[in-house]
Amino acid sequence: MTTNTKYNLTTRILLAMAIGILVGTFFKFLLDGQAERTVNIGEFSFGIKALFIDGFFHVGGQIFISSLKMLVVPLVLVSLICGTSSLKDVKTLGRIGTKSMGLYILTTAMAIAIAVFFAVLIKPGEGVNLQLATSFDAGQAPGIAQVFINMFPANPIDAMAKGEMLQIIVFAVLFGIAMALVGDAGERLRLFFEDLNTAIMKLVEIVMHFSPYGVFFLMAKQFTILELSDMVNLGKYFGLVMFVLFFHGFMVYGSFLAFVGRLNPLMFFRKMKETALFAFSTSSSNATIASNMTTTTHKLGVDNKVASFTIPLGATINMDGTAIMQGVATIFIAQVYNIDLTMSDYLLVVLTATLASIGTAGVPGVGLVMLAMVLQQVGLPVEGIALIIGVDRLLDMTRTAVNITGDAMVSCLVAKSENCFDEKVYNDPKAGQQF
Repeated sequence: MTTNTKYNLTTRILLAMAIGILVGTFFKFLLDGQAERTVNIGEFSFGIKALFIDGFFHVGGQIFISSLKMLVVPLVLVSLICGTSSLKDVKTLGRIGTKSMGLYILTTAMAIAIAVFFAVLIKPGEGVNLQLATSFDAGQAPGIAQVFINMFPANPIDAMAKGEMLQIIVFAVLFGIAMALVGDAGERLRLFFEDLNTAIMKLVEIVMHFSPYGVFFLMAKQFTILELSDMVNLGKYFGLVMFVLFFHGFMVYGSFLAFVGRLNPLMFFRKMKETALFAFSTSSSNATIASNMTTTTHKLGVDNKVASFTIPLGATINMDGTAIMQGVATIFIAQVYNIDLTMSDYLLVVLTATLASIGTAGVPGVGLVMLAMVLQQVGLPVEGIALIIGVDRLLDMTRTAVNITGDAMVSCLVAKSENCFDEKVYNDPKAGQQF
């Protein structure tokens, strides 16, 4: 595959996103606030919303999302088994796991602390007089103890069928360790899984080629239902969350790369742009696992034995963007309701949001459920979540891009510390262009 083809894929994704936004805005203008608008052409009549928004756009977008999710379980399972079984030394896996968990928790705690700091400083909810436009059913957030219990699968096949990522990771790691310990039989199995992994990566490449169409459908539908009036009313909150997301994504991650990893942050962000666009369009860390693993291994030089562990784990527990939203939203809701929070409340928000982000699944919108848990911990009304629902979808898309960028950053740092990192590949702007 030629170099130009690869560059064209990135360009096509950007172009599809822009066209999708324009088309979505056009159809929103055509509907003009109506539930449906019928168009008559001769003897034929059709509803714009039924045919295009709920038809072509919805079907095309959902097929794309399903195609990405189709890759997640086999990719994570096979890749992680390959990586774990090749380590041979269980202590190495322990070091990788400890470093990954430590960095993920550290960056999440920093994200929520930065969000609380800026929210207290800027006061986005001060003077806001918004009415609850809709009710919000918070659901039941899992306790921290239950999160740890749920990590271990009673039935691995059932876990794979349901896409329970933490359970799949635990099973794959244990199975890979067992393969490494059984000698020749494990080696024969490892070669089989290596071949299977090669075929899955080719499937990933095939799906990626159709991504511009999926991005177009997702953007077109999203911008037909996005209420710009909500963003105007919640402009200060929306703008602050966006600012903190970009600040954390570029400044914090960039600093870790430059000062801890001694790596060029600009090269990292340049190579991450396509995967970030995927994350933005899908709003799902899990749906972006395939793209992120391809980027970290083939563009950033991370050995698969590290990336196969850190990327799926990060997509499951590393939710810096979600933590930022929770921090700003908590302070915003407190200010709207004129409820003063003490320093101990702020510390509790940081702790609770950090732990909540670990239990947040990598799927669209679940951050709002975890926000309910944070609000309850500091005695704030959960009903306040209804204030921010209108603008949360676009914020969800942006914070997903931040989440997966953090996964790749941690993968680079852990891989370099374990001498499983090819810095020549990282610094080569043309590396991985065939994917």
